Amino acid sequence: MLVRPALLPSWPPGVADLFGREGPLVLEVGFGDGRFTAELAKAHPEWLILGAEISAASVLRAYRRLRREGIGNVRLYHGQGPFALRNLVPPRSLRRVIVNFPDPWPKKRHQRKRLLQEGFFRRLSTRLVEGGDLLLTTDHEEYFRFALEEAERSGLYRLEVREPPEAHLRTKYALKWREAGRSFFHAVFTKVAEDPHPWPPIRRYEVAHALLKGNLPERLVLPRTPLALPGGVAVFLEVARGEEGFYVLTHVEEEDLTQDLLLEVRRSAHGVYAGVSRFGSPLITEGVKEAVRALVRELGKAGLEVVQDHT
Repeated sequence: MLVRPALLPSWPPGVADLFGREGPLVLEVGFGDGRFTAELAKAHPEWLILGAEISAASVLRAYRRLRREGIGNVRLYHGQGPFALRNLVPPRSLRRVIVNFPDPWPKKRHQRKRLLQEGFFRRLSTRLVEGGDLLLTTDHEEYFRFALEEAERSGLYRLEVREPPEAHLRTKYALKWREAGRSFFHAVFTKVAEDPHPWPPIRRYEVAHALLKGNLPERLVLPRTPLALPGGVAVFLEVARGEEGFYVLTHVEEEDLTQDLLLEVRRSAHGVYAGVSRFGSPLITEGVKEAVRALVRELGKAGLEVVQDHT
């Protein structure tokens, strides 16, 4: 029921890899505590519902709700919606996207963080089936108008402003804001054309490590300067000494994916191992490999020599 990309047997996965069967695929971005998701799954048992949510606490609450109610046609992903759309949804396979009460990021300087921008609508068109749609419900009128303008600018959707479906007003926040007397806004964005630029899934690697010869240094001091990546950044946050060597807490940000992971520098039977720790099952991406390369370069400055490079 919980999707862990690093543990999926195939990459990118197909619908059957996630759900064990084929069927109409629906993506919900920001499912909160899962009450709407559960209602939707029970109302449409033939649908296969993939939910994406950045709050770990919300994922846990939704997971417990789905288990408690015996719902089997939902898969939950803890992370950004665009990552799930890009990497967990095959091209032209998505029947519907549901976005209920997204963060409006009302301050001008934060608007670049809004989900429903022209670039998102363009990329979404590569994943929707012909006639597939996105349903937006929000209480924030300015964001609602913004989303309409961004979708219209893409030229890929037919826009319809409607009354919100009653089911969309039974989310946690909708119930709270309905009591406060707020107004709600709803639109349907139906795909009528597709962006010509492909949007391939990120490349996942099996390993990211190097073997070196030489002596482990007594101390490992790494620069805290952010390492620029294509579309992101990596930072060595902290170094800790263990019985076998060093552990390096590393922060890696890439497009729609942020990971905090451990890198290791330790003595092995074949020399000194420098690479990704399996703790937490991180997704090994190009950004993670670049962080390992930077670590190996620092070890080279300390006098170690690379004998095998798998970075």
